[in-house]
Amino acid sequence: DHAGIATQIVVERQLDAQGVSRHDLGREKFIEKVWEWKEYSGNTITKQMRRLGTSPDWSRERFTMDEGLSKAVTETFVRLYNEGLIYRGKRLVNWDPKLHTAVSDLEVVQEEEDGFMYHIQYPLADGSGHLVVATTRPETMLGDVAVMVHPEDERYKRLIGKQVTLPLCDRTIPVIADEYVDKEFGTGVVKVTPAHDFNDYAVGQRHKLEMISILTLDAKINEHAPKQYQGMDRFAARKQICADLEAAGLFIKADKHKLKVPRGDRTGVVIEPMLTDQWFVAMSKPGKEGKSITEQALECVSSGEIKFHPENWVNTYNQWLNNIQDWCISRQ
Repeated sequence: DHAGIATQIVVERQLDAQGVSRHDLGREKFIEKVWEWKEYSGNTITKQMRRLGTSPDWSRERFTMDEGLSKAVTETFVRLYNEGLIYRGKRLVNWDPKLHTAVSDLEVVQEEEDGFMYHIQYPLADGSGHLVVATTRPETMLGDVAVMVHPEDERYKRLIGKQVTLPLCDRTIPVIADEYVDKEFGTGVVKVTPAHDFNDYAVGQRHKLEMISILTLDAKINEHAPKQYQGMDRFAARKQICADLEAAGLFIKADKHKLKVPRGDRTGVVIEPMLTDQWFVAMSKPGKEGKSITEQALECVSSGEIKFHPENWVNTYNQWLNNIQDWCISRQ
């Protein structure tokens, strides 16, 4: 692993100190700077290893981006692609709006922060009343495709299948039922935005809902939202939307609420679940031998071919692989 993003950030910080951005330099010149840093940094590491007395065969030293290794990576990628185990698809990923790349779950730090729970009225389209939705991210309502209640919630049973008018947007969306909803939390009515929330994405898949992405890759409101919000930063849009809801008499209240905020561990920026084209490894699709990558990985441990020390890590390993999603392998 050549730690591309980490290296890029170090070089960008050095350029920032000189008042230069990577965009000023252009791609080729920036890559030259990255290679310069790699020479300096990589050599420091190997010098330290030699001073510590490690004794590998230094004539066989390799760097991940060496031509021979890059060739092997390409060969593996193409082979897995031809076997149907690598595919490209529009999926929800952790998106860092500052780095402009997908980042893994391991690179996302969930921090508890002070925020608000916003209560918003969604009028029933037939004029017979309204539903109150509680959300921590009102700006994503521009991409709502449904509101959701628990199928056994007596308060709302009669409304399942009806339509509500989506505030500030010129469309109606259905009231759906799903057991994912916690009847006791908030108002028991949840907005569904499959393109901007991992749980909603799963609901969207189950109910075959449309995906409306309302953010650009730098987290500004895009052309799929009403005109008055287009081009606004996501947090500026949040304020404006709350003000507009209040003016329309649809904003009820904002209660203080502790929430987990996902931030990129390198940039500190709030991570945005984003619907983008990415490359994935299919973890549960049968390969050439008729078994998936996951099945093979579980079997070689259960058969004793591979052993864990200490043994209790087997449980963690099994739990991890039994719950694994398709693995996002792209970096932008």
